[in-house]
Amino acid sequence: MSMGKSNKERKKLILELMGNEYYVPMKEKELAVLMQVEPEDRPLFSALLQELLAEQKIEISKRGKYSILDPKNIKYQDLITGTFISNQKGFGFVEVEGRDDDLFVPEDKVHGAFHLDTVAVKILPGRSGRRAEAEVVQILERVTTQIVGTFQKSRNFGFVIPDNQKLADDIFIPREYCNGAMDGHKVVVDITSYGEEGYGNRGGKKPEGKIVEILGHINDPGVDIMSIVRGFGLPMEFPVKVMNQVAKVGDEIIEADCAGREDLRKVQMVTIDGEDAKDLDDAVSLSMDGENYVLGVHIADVSNYVQEKSALDREAIERGTSVYLVDRVIPMLPHRLSNGICSLNAGEDRLTLSCIMTVTPQGKVIDYRIVESVINVDKRMDYTTVNKIIALKDEELREEYKDFVEMFDNMAKLSLILRDVRKKRGAIDFDFPETKIILDEKGHPVELKPYERNDATKLIESFMLLANETVASHYFWLESPFVYRTHDNPDPEKIEKLAAFIRNFDLKLKVSKEEVHPKEIQKLLVSIQDTDEEALVSRLALRSMKQAKYTTECTGHFGLATTYYCHFTSPIRRYPDLQIHRIIKDHIRGRMKKEKREHYDKILYDIAGKCSKLERRAEEAERETIKLKKCQYMMDHIGEVFEGVISGVTEWGIYVELPNTVEGLVHVSKLPGDFFVYDENKYEMRGTKTGKTYSLGKSIYVIVDSCDETTRTIDFDIYEE
Repeated sequence: MSMGKSNKERKKLILELMGNEYYVPMKEKELAVLMQVEPEDRPLFSALLQELLAEQKIEISKRGKYSILDPKNIKYQDLITGTFISNQKGFGFVEVEGRDDDLFVPEDKVHGAFHLDTVAVKILPGRSGRRAEAEVVQILERVTTQIVGTFQKSRNFGFVIPDNQKLADDIFIPREYCNGAMDGHKVVVDITSYGEEGYGNRGGKKPEGKIVEILGHINDPGVDIMSIVRGFGLPMEFPVKVMNQVAKVGDEIIEADCAGREDLRKVQMVTIDGEDAKDLDDAVSLSMDGENYVLGVHIADVSNYVQEKSALDREAIERGTSVYLVDRVIPMLPHRLSNGICSLNAGEDRLTLSCIMTVTPQGKVIDYRIVESVINVDKRMDYTTVNKIIALKDEELREEYKDFVEMFDNMAKLSLILRDVRKKRGAIDFDFPETKIILDEKGHPVELKPYERNDATKLIESFMLLANETVASHYFWLESPFVYRTHDNPDPEKIEKLAAFIRNFDLKLKVSKEEVHPKEIQKLLVSIQDTDEEALVSRLALRSMKQAKYTTECTGHFGLATTYYCHFTSPIRRYPDLQIHRIIKDHIRGRMKKEKREHYDKILYDIAGKCSKLERRAEEAERETIKLKKCQYMMDHIGEVFEGVISGVTEWGIYVELPNTVEGLVHVSKLPGDFFVYDENKYEMRGTKTGKTYSLGKSIYVIVDSCDETTRTIDFDIYEE
């Protein structure tokens, strides 16, 4: 299907296909393949289908299959498909792909939709408000089939209170399906009935389920995190087929594996990672060619062990990414691979893909090659040690690693050069501290502290960024099927709101034609360094950004201010990197023929979309475990006074962030001595009588009032001496 035609002609082609007597109703993805829609044109194709639905030309079945509209089904007009996001108060929202704003679904228009259901909705006419309102017309697919929650037992039945606060009702458990659960048990429930009309509307029959797994008592060590793991549907154990396949992988490479590869085993190189890292997927080397730097970034060749369409590959794509929780890592690949033959352990031969770049003293890559290689890492280094060598000039360590000091010093120089290049082009560096949570043997948090970025972490970051850019640029100009890491320009309305707000601080943000260049965001961040409003403005700038994602189109990366970017450097823990390695090897080995291109054209669009969703799932799970442990930590400090900074202001209160990165809410009703109103233009609460204000970025003393593990929230009171 040519997307070079007008929209009218394209829709005519779709209708002609569906009107053919041999046409069988198909889902959108099947239609796109049949009509040979290019991956980059899929969003437009999806929009055309939505328009045809709205025009009452076609209809969509409960299974999401499209066909010519039967006049008898005229009630299903103006339909839009999307994902239903419920709210515990009964109403919900529908997220529609390609639409910036979601649709609001009033409580009486939910019609039995459950959280994450794929639904067909129609826009409600004449509703006022800032976002369009809709009514659920059809439930196309039930996506949530299990929930995790706390069991409460009655004499003849039980209820499970969902951990997910978005779910509007408890799950009714008939006595025969309680399966031995007791009060306070954390359980996994299979949903057997989603309730009758009225669920979520406070009046219908509750959803029902049966308990299929008891995770343990709510107070048992580790049960809290496991509940989050199961609640997000994160897979823990690997299937037997996968483990059987992995068991056949050798512990060492043999010379036959090295055939056709560039032998880099004599090249001096190191890995630089965190002290507790076990899956080492990148090594770096550096030598000098006159005044130029020859930087080698060597990445574990995971694709050598994970063959496409194998059981191992199917499991990897279902996981999409490794998930790093507070007390555990859920790996994308079994440990035998990720910590074994794929990990670039010092002193062991390993298969890699190497991006070897010649970089000028000005930071320009003037030559590079991307090759299959075999390496042998000389030293396993950690960030702390390398930082002491290059930044603190620790004499004892420089003597201990004297054979590597020259390379480390040159790496430090090149890292500074590359950071300066990124800065000049406008790359944005949000340097918010991540939280490191120290747990005792029972999983209880005993210390919170921010992760510190140092010269060594920035060094590796610079080298990985350069390799990712170089690889992405190379395959873009080859016009190869590929998976890019893209970051769209910010929403103009959010940027305008940011620009209006910072004028309160006599700050400016240059915007032209409703767009902002990343350099302007960078200038803003530089201008507020070491000021009272730094944390506030940085946070608001970050909130104005869009989320990075994986795409088959190279549309650029706003935050990095680069046209070409991909994820090439972490195939042990990210599936897109593994997929890119396969593409690279097909090019190197001369296999990227017509059939192979067509194969990738068919699969990459869906892989990119799926990996983006799985990445978001992992990030949400990680955030929830951190919020939970922060809440548990602060329960030991109820009644104590802390100094913090106002990090958010809303109509329901002010958020305060403490130096240990904990954030809590002071409800508007607890603001002392006045009646306070919210000024959304200035992000502040103002007293109507006294004029006292609580503004973003201001220091404030608070008392820890209460902590709720269920909602993972912390409440503060204002401390007044």
